[in-house]
Amino acid sequence: MPGAPGPKGLHIATFGCQMNQYDSARIAGLLAREGYAQMDQPQGADLIVINTCSVRERAEQKVYSYLGGLRRLKAENPGLLIGVGGCVAQQEGARLLKQVPHLDFVFGTGSLERLPQLVAEAQKGRRQAFTEPRPPDRPQALAPAPAPGLKAMLTVMRGCDNYCSYCVVPYVRGREQSRPVAEVLEEAHALVDAGVREITLLGQNVNSYCDPEDGRDFAGLLHLVAGIKDLWRIRFATSHPKDLGPALMEAMATEAKVMEQIHLPAQAGSNRILKAMGRGYSREDYLALAAELRRRVPGVALGGDFIVGFPGESEADFAQSLSLLDEVRYDFIYSFKYSDRPFTRASSLDGKLDEETKSRRLVTLQERQREIGRQMHRQLIGRVEEVLVEGPAQKGQGRLTGRSRAGRVVNFAGGPELVGRLVAVRVAEGKQSSLLGSLEQRERSEAS
Repeated sequence: MPGAPGPKGLHIATFGCQMNQYDSARIAGLLAREGYAQMDQPQGADLIVINTCSVRERAEQKVYSYLGGLRRLKAENPGLLIGVGGCVAQQEGARLLKQVPHLDFVFGTGSLERLPQLVAEAQKGRRQAFTEPRPPDRPQALAPAPAPGLKAMLTVMRGCDNYCSYCVVPYVRGREQSRPVAEVLEEAHALVDAGVREITLLGQNVNSYCDPEDGRDFAGLLHLVAGIKDLWRIRFATSHPKDLGPALMEAMATEAKVMEQIHLPAQAGSNRILKAMGRGYSREDYLALAAELRRRVPGVALGGDFIVGFPGESEADFAQSLSLLDEVRYDFIYSFKYSDRPFTRASSLDGKLDEETKSRRLVTLQERQREIGRQMHRQLIGRVEEVLVEGPAQKGQGRLTGRSRAGRVVNFAGGPELVGRLVAVRVAEGKQSSLLGSLEQRERSEAS
C-alpha cells in the first residue's frame, strides 16, 4: 500500500524590514496548516511566496528582478504556484498580474489571513489580487511560527499616522492599529513556552502603541511583557522621536529585561530638511532627546536612520547631518539615498539631486559612521558584557557569537554547551562591527 503523500514544498523569499520577516513567519505558519513545509531554495518548490518591500526604490527593484528569475522555474514546472504579498503587492495590486504573466496571486498587507484561500483558488487556475484591508475590529489571524528559536519577533502594532513627505508606509500599511494587550501577551507566552528567550516587539512606530481596549501605552506594555517568566530579554523597533517620552525612558531604565538599545531615526540633521520631510521635530529637539536618553539609561546604544539627497538638500544641509553623527555618536545607523516613492508629497518636489551627488554623500556619511563605530567599540575594551550566546561565530575558528544587552555582536572562544545561555565576556578588542573577548569564569544567571 502506498504511503501517505509527503508535505508540499514552500519557499518564502522575504524582502525588507523586520516586520516583513515576522509576516513571513506567519505565512509559514498559515500554510503549514495546509500541508506545506518550508524549503531553503525555490528549486523544487510547489509554492513560492515573495513577501515584498516598497519603502525604497532599490528594494522594489529587487522584487521585480527576483520575480523575473522565476519565469524559468514556472516554465519547467507549470504546476508551480507563485504569489506576491507585502508592500509592493498592496501598492500595485492587480497591475502585478498584468505585468508578470507567470504570477498566480497577489495579497496585500492587510489580507494575509486570506492566503490559504488564494492558494486554493490558484490551484484551480484562478488568478486574482486581493488588497482590501481587513476591517479594523477584525482580530489578526494568529498562526504560530514553526519552530521558533532562541529569539523571536512579535508585531504589536501596524501602520503609521505620520505621513512623512518621503514615505509610502501609510499608503501600503495603512493607519496605525495596535493589537490588544491580551493578544500580545498570549502570543508572547506561547513563544516563551516554545523556548524563545528574547523577544523583539515590532511596529512602524512602536512607541506610539496604544491598547485599543484600555488605552495602555507602550511603556505599560513593556512592563507587562517583562513580567513573563522565563523571558530573559526584550527589545523593540522602531521608535519615532516625537513619541519618545519619560515613561518609555523610565521603563528602559527600571525593567532589567528591557535591553539598553533603541532605534531612533533622525533622517536628517538640518532643520530645513526635517521640516520639508514632515518629521515633527527639530534638530534641537532630537539632540535633547538623545541627551536625556543617555542620562536616564546609562550605556544605552542609540541607532538612527539617515536619508541623503532629499530634494533641495544643499551641501550645508548635508554637513548638518554629518555633524549630527558627531554630536549623537550613534552605535549604528541605517542610511539610504533618497528615491521617489508613489503617492508621497516629496515625489512632486523640485530640486531633485543627481545620483552621483547622492552616492557621494552616502559614502561620506557611511565612512564617518564607521569611524565613530570603531572609536566607540575601542572604548569598550576591558568591560564585561552580558552576552546571549546564539551559536558558532560566522568565521568559526572555535568561536561563539552572541549579542550584548546593547545589541552589539560579541565573539569569543567557547564550547557548544554555552549556546542558548547568558554568559559574561570581557572585551579584549573593538572592531568596526563587532567585539572580540574572552569568557569570564562566572556565568550569568538567566535574566538576573
